[in-house]
Amino acid sequence: MAPFEQLGLIGCGLMGGSFALALKKAGLVKRVVGYSKSPSTTERARQMGVIDVEAPSALLAAAGADLVLLAVPVAATEATLKSIKHLVTPQMMIMDVGSTKVDVVQAARSALRDQLGSFVPAHPITGKEVAGVEHADVNLYRGAQVILTPTERTLTAHLSRAQQLWEALGCHVRAMSPEAHDGTLATVSHLPHLLAFAMMQSVLNQPAADEILSLAGPGFRDFTRIAAGEPKLWRDVLLANREQVLSQSRNFRAALDQLESLIAAEDGQGLQDRLTLASDARAHWHLGKRSAKI
Repeated sequence: MAPFEQLGLIGCGLMGGSFALALKKAGLVKRVVGYSKSPSTTERARQMGVIDVEAPSALLAAAGADLVLLAVPVAATEATLKSIKHLVTPQMMIMDVGSTKVDVVQAARSALRDQLGSFVPAHPITGKEVAGVEHADVNLYRGAQVILTPTERTLTAHLSRAQQLWEALGCHVRAMSPEAHDGTLATVSHLPHLLAFAMMQSVLNQPAADEILSLAGPGFRDFTRIAAGEPKLWRDVLLANREQVLSQSRNFRAALDQLESLIAAEDGQGLQDRLTLASDARAHWHLGKRSAKI
């Protein structure tokens, strides 16, 4: 695909910085102008070669860009889009990398109005437990799944080019509605993060927490790894998608209640049967592939 003339990068952290590096490596952008709320972050991004030019505002980062990426907290989407609205044209493509999509689409409708066609909501399913531009990784998106959730007014040309762009970065792209996205991600991402945070909290609430943690092994390490995620980011995600998260939490509680009942009844065979179903499903599951329901 033809390279973009200029990327306006709003948010020069891990996700935005990795995107800029990947575009540069693939030869898909000629110039990157970046803005972050923290001037020191923007300066660091320039020093690292993530961006070419520092912008003092989101508006000036978007000025002259034919591609704009919002890599900001989902709660900041509407204010950010409003700040650049009068520079948006049908030729400019805007994307985000937010983990929730219903709220992002609503924010875009409110902020962009007649220019909504320029917006292609996107969610690359990747990341790290560490934040900041210093952790930007040119290969962060390679092999990742990217979900596009176009609005009813997203221009077909932009949707097509967004798909080509992510595929050129080595991503697997699919499209779905914002509602389907948020329901699915509540199940396989947002609730697991909530459970990992809750597991750590349950240990910390015990008097012998330090001793307990000193005896924890690889299983505990792997299960709680995602609890090291950025608290502010996950606060925003869990609140933004609260209805879907709470619905999936109820599903989880029902499954846990069932297992607890089998343990309380000392029903070894029933317990083994349920564990076997879960174990077999997990053993045959692979990233990005569909597996049978339990």
